[in-house]
Amino acid sequence: MPSAAQPDPGQPALRIAQLTKTYATGFQALKSISLDIRRGEIFALLGPNGAGKTTLISIVCGLVNPSSGSVSVEGHDIGRDYRVTRSLIGLVPQELTTDAFETVWDTVSFSRGLFGKRPDPLHIERVLRDLSLWDKKDSRLRTLSGGMKRRVLIAKALAHQPRILFLDEPTAGVDVDLRRDMWQLVRQLRESGVTVILTTHYLEEAEQMADRIGIILRGELILVRDKAELLRELGRKQLRLQLRQPLRELPAALAGIGLQLAADGTELHYSYDTQDQGAGIGELLERLHAAGVAFSDLHTSESSLEDIFLSLVHEQP
Repeated sequence: MPSAAQPDPGQPALRIAQLTKTYATGFQALKSISLDIRRGEIFALLGPNGAGKTTLISIVCGLVNPSSGSVSVEGHDIGRDYRVTRSLIGLVPQELTTDAFETVWDTVSFSRGLFGKRPDPLHIERVLRDLSLWDKKDSRLRTLSGGMKRRVLIAKALAHQPRILFLDEPTAGVDVDLRRDMWQLVRQLRESGVTVILTTHYLEEAEQMADRIGIILRGELILVRDKAELLRELGRKQLRLQLRQPLRELPAALAGIGLQLAADGTELHYSYDTQDQGAGIGELLERLHAAGVAFSDLHTSESSLEDIFLSLVHEQP
């Protein structure tokens, strides 16, 4: 078995196998979740409130016991090798939980010591500077704003130099500056080999940052896909044609081919799958010409990750 200091490059950073969690009330929060997280990737776990995201993260981080299944971190079982696996993981929780009377420097340094790491003032300084906290290093936490406290949580999670970083709704309700700083830091972490797993309600961030997307719904992992592949396979394009002359209604010759007339009659809209190369656009334009419908301009747009996410969630029974 590889040591914590020398991980086997052939192993996934995180392996989850048939993981379930049923609470004493009978509520089944997770239903046979299986997932491999690749080393050095940014993986976005998406799902509505109550879908099981936080329960899954809590089990991996050793905060909640699973009902069945297994989880290994760089080849180490989270139950048998708790100390090793916990030292490999950093967690930024949703809740702001900090000691109000400690200074920023002390709380971040103490967090490093909890994992048995030797003091490293240069590393702590680098983390605080990256998170724009350096000028607050001597401030007590109770004097900080909510956004600054969120930065401290991120700094605490990075203090012991984890190989896997969990970000559980890290930018919910925070300022734009923190969001920008944090995503810049995430990019730097990935470049250094850190694996990042995030949950977020800001789907445009997941679309911008993630390498792969997982969607969890009612405790089941319904989809895991490379982001680019997901957008390509499940996305749709829309063609908007600006008409030279408004139409009161769609000509009969253009009925039945998926065209929609805008309410004011000045535009025609046509949606098609991105996988359908061409999607009959040439034929569509010919039919428009034959029907005497002229247009002055056209625009195309593609489905966003939010569009795809909403359609998948609504399709589930």
